[in-house]
Amino acid sequence: MYRPALLALAACLAGVSCAMSDNETAPSPAHADRPIMAWPDLLERPQPAPDQRIPYGPGHLQFSELWLPSGPGPHPTVLMIHGGCWQTAIAERDIMNWIAADLRARGIAVWNVEYRGVDRGGGYPGTYEDVLAAAESLRTSAERFGLDASNIVAVGHSAGGHLALWLAAASALPEGHPLRPARPLPIATVLSQGGIPDLVAASGRPDHSCGTEAPRAMLGEGDNVSASSAFAMTPGPARLIMLHGARDSISPPAYGEAFARAMRGRGRDARVEIVPDEGHVELIAPGSASWARQIQLIEAALGR
Repeated sequence: MYRPALLALAACLAGVSCAMSDNETAPSPAHADRPIMAWPDLLERPQPAPDQRIPYGPGHLQFSELWLPSGPGPHPTVLMIHGGCWQTAIAERDIMNWIAADLRARGIAVWNVEYRGVDRGGGYPGTYEDVLAAAESLRTSAERFGLDASNIVAVGHSAGGHLALWLAAASALPEGHPLRPARPLPIATVLSQGGIPDLVAASGRPDHSCGTEAPRAMLGEGDNVSASSAFAMTPGPARLIMLHGARDSISPPAYGEAFARAMRGRGRDARVEIVPDEGHVELIAPGSASWARQIQLIEAALGR
């Protein structure tokens, strides 16, 4: 379940405690007097429930939750990865329940992934191993649950945006790398919701609300940058979309723009979309302009 520690990010959402490096731009000041959503605005809504829990490992955090539409399949499917600064103490998969329920109501199945954060035995390589195992569980369970696994859209919020981008790139890791999947899930599109794809940069932001220890733990010991930081990895074949709120102080649009430049340097396009006058919470809140735009992008990616 979501944790009280998540509320500590509220100050950052208000724009008072998130440091940015010299080459990053501040969120747009337009309509800065209008309030943006804070975490209680989402977390205090009645919380919808998933249909089923599917373990992918023996640990109590090694499972996914399935949101299954009514009617016969195969259902178009979204793989979803929550954020929370890569820390289980801050957030778990149910922070995504509201948008998962909204997709289910639209006839789209959701495979919502839980994983070990850096504070629960994760980091490098554990968190990545969990994400890979959850994706493999989706691939092997698709027929059983009536899911269309031929055109997966991976959606990740904040730190989960990094993990979604990482998962799509894992298939391009060198042959023999322990984190390269033997049979990759066919991810056609990644939608990063205010993602934080650059672990090296994140490790150098001491005033950011996520701190520096968690991204450092995600990098691990030694030189793992090209196998852990989505920013530095060779991209896989998936279409890449970076969507940010213009007033997001946790993951400002500059993060997505920097990622897009890095991908262009590798011969790939990454689309950047910025939603005016919204922040970090709106990205996973039904009824927001950010989520309305994501619905359009997800349905287009699924060919609906």
